[in-house]
Amino acid sequence: MKRIILGSNSPRRRELLAGLDIDFTVDTGNGFEELVPPGLEAHKVPEFLSRGKSHGFHRTLESDEVLITSDTVVIVDRTVLGKPHTRDEAVRMLRMLSGRAHEVVTAVTLRDSVREETFSVSTRVHFVELQQAEIDHYIDKYKPFDKAGAYGIQEWIGYVGISSIEGSFYNVMGFPVHRVWQELQHFL
Repeated sequence: MKRIILGSNSPRRRELLAGLDIDFTVDTGNGFEELVPPGLEAHKVPEFLSRGKSHGFHRTLESDEVLITSDTVVIVDRTVLGKPHTRDEAVRMLRMLSGRAHEVVTAVTLRDSVREETFSVSTRVHFVELQQAEIDHYIDKYKPFDKAGAYGIQEWIGYVGISSIEGSFYNVMGFPVHRVWQELQHFL
């Protein structure tokens, strides 16, 4: 049996991994600086960041440990939307998503002391046309500054603004648990 370590501060990833009834610990010690090389294709960004977080882990893994790291981005018009740093940036992101479809791509890296595997899952999300008052209400009440694309599908904006998704709901939350389960079975 391996000891599972989740290398993430995300409360959503913790909740979703716990939903698999897997024992794990959380260890977020990491020296990786999340800087994306210029020109990196949008769909490769989450895998680059997930691997970087894995290799930036603050210590060497023991032979009985498996580290899980992950990164989620929103892609619209080949533009990567990460987490907004300001209210204005969150407003700009939600305006970009309003009335159109975008992709949410989450990459996950599984690594132990001798091997690693990185995979990604993509989900297409369709937003209705959002009114400015809806955007303002959501940002002011829910403060989505820790969410890629400035929104959480499981929050109010998802209830009123998302008309459909093609793919995994949990991937949009930031952790494709169905695929993580499958990949862990093979990895272990």
